[in-house]
Formats: sequence, structure tokens, C-alpha cells
Amino acid sequence: MRYRRRRPDSVLSNPFPFSLPWAPRGLSLAVLMALAMAGAGCSSVPLKEAGTLSSYGNLGAPKGKLSKSRVYVDGTRLISANTVSIVPTSFAFSAATRVKSDADRVMVANALDRALCISLSDKFQLVSSGQPADLTIRSVVTDIVPTNKAMAGVSTVVTVGTGFVLPVAVPRLPAGLGGLAVEAEAVDSGGVQRAAIVWSRGANSLQNTPRVSEVGDAYSLASKFSSEFSRMLIKGREPKGLDISLPSGQRMKSWLGGKPKYAACDAFGRSPGLIGAVAAKYGVPPQWTEKKPTPAATY
Repeated sequence: MRYRRRRPDSVLSNPFPFSLPWAPRGLSLAVLMALAMAGAGCSSVPLKEAGTLSSYGNLGAPKGKLSKSRVYVDGTRLISANTVSIVPTSFAFSAATRVKSDADRVMVANALDRALCISLSDKFQLVSSGQPADLTIRSVVTDIVPTNKAMAGVSTVVTVGTGFVLPVAVPRLPAGLGGLAVEAEAVDSGGVQRAAIVWSRGANSLQNTPRVSEVGDAYSLASKFSSEFSRMLIKGREPKGLDISLPSGQRMKSWLGGKPKYAACDAFGRSPGLIGAVAAKYGVPPQWTEKKPTPAATY
């Protein structure tokens, strides 16, 4: 008589045919749910004008999916510019009231200006704010969607915890996501607008690491804005597609916390470097690793 081999009861009773056989049933279900929700997990932040640009009439139609923007760039005038001055980023009243801590607002502003200063150093000579320059850049945060710290903490535990069990960590839970909106312009020595942008972006489950801070997402998105705006100023035209070029040596050095190419950039503090990258992976608030700016008076 032939006997058929009986499958283990654990397999017969498993109602989740695509669950992970080595993980507890509850964890498998949580992973599947998180993966399903992550695809739609994104904070929506509308474009918002604060009335701080010298002109809005030159701006084009809204574009973009992840980042939304309206832009204007006068490439023929930008090509002759050599020196750039960055006015420290400020906050529109409506945006400032959404963040409780003044120190948090300063940190987000510094992160934005630092990323902008470092990126622009690839082409321009950066001079301290208030010094004569071919271009002066002014940025204003027009809106912030605060990050839910509790949900960021839960997401960190789930993501990091499953990373030790599964081959691929579970994406961030799509709840409590933050966002950022900024408008900025570059004016020449005569005060004429040569480039401008109205920009917004919300955090998403796949690309933004959760950090247990009210401004955790705004802090990381600040560098996204700076990357897009600086790329436009350097190329003298509206960027098309993803930037797949390798970062310059001076950018890498600055991102690792080293001395920037121009002393003016030190006014916005040094990057936390590798320590900051590791801290971000484990959800540590950026306030813990952010370095204080050097007083502008030293330059």
C-alpha cells in the first residue's frame, strides 16, 4: 500500500498562502499589509504662494508628481553670473505657526541653505549674506506638514525590526507623513528676478526614512528642494528628469561633514555626515546630530 506524505498542520492551517513560512503569522500579515499600503503612502502638500517673490507672472504651469513646482529661469542672464549670496531662509507666518519650536524652524532653514550653498559651489563662488554678489537668493518656507512623532516611532520599530528578520525591510507605514513647501528666487545686482520657483513635496513611504521629530520629514525634504533649485540655477534651464550625475568631490567632502569649498557655507553649519546617516536609519531626531552653524560675524 502506498502512503501519501502528510503536510505539516502549520501549513494546512495557514490562511495566508503568500505569507513568510519562517515568520510568525501575525508578522507575516503585518508585512503584507504594510507593503500593500506603502504603494499609496504619500503626504500631499499643495503649492502655496506667500507673496514674497518679486514677481509671480513669469512662473510656468504646475508640473511634477513627487515634487510639484512652478518655475522661471532666465538662462541667458544666469550664464554670466559668478558670485552668489544666500539670504538665510525665513518662514511665512502660516508655516511658522505649524512648528512649535523656534530651534526646529532654524534647523530646517539651515539644512535648506546649507544644501543650496554646497550644491551651488560646483559652479559659483559663494559669498556671505549681505556682501555684493551677481545673484542673491531668497527662500521662504510657505508651508510645513508636521511629522507625527508617534507614528514615526512605530514605523522605525517595524522597519528596523523586520530588517533583522526579512531579506528586505518593510517600507515606512503610510501614516503621519510630513511635507514641505518653499518659494525662492534669485535676483541680480539690480534686483531683477532671474530665476524663481514655487515648490512642494510630501514625504512617502518608500523614499523618506521616518525620524522621531515634528520636522523630521521637512528636514530631509529641505535638501530635495535645494537640489532641484540649485540644479536649475547651475544649468540655466528647467531640469528634465532625474539627476543621475555623480556628485563632485567638494560635495562629497561637505556631505561627509568636512570643510566646505567656500567659508560662506559654514554660516549654515556642517553636515552630520556618516553619523547623521546612521542616526537617520534608526529614527533618531535630526536635532541630536545636527551641528551648530558658525557665527556669520567670523567672516
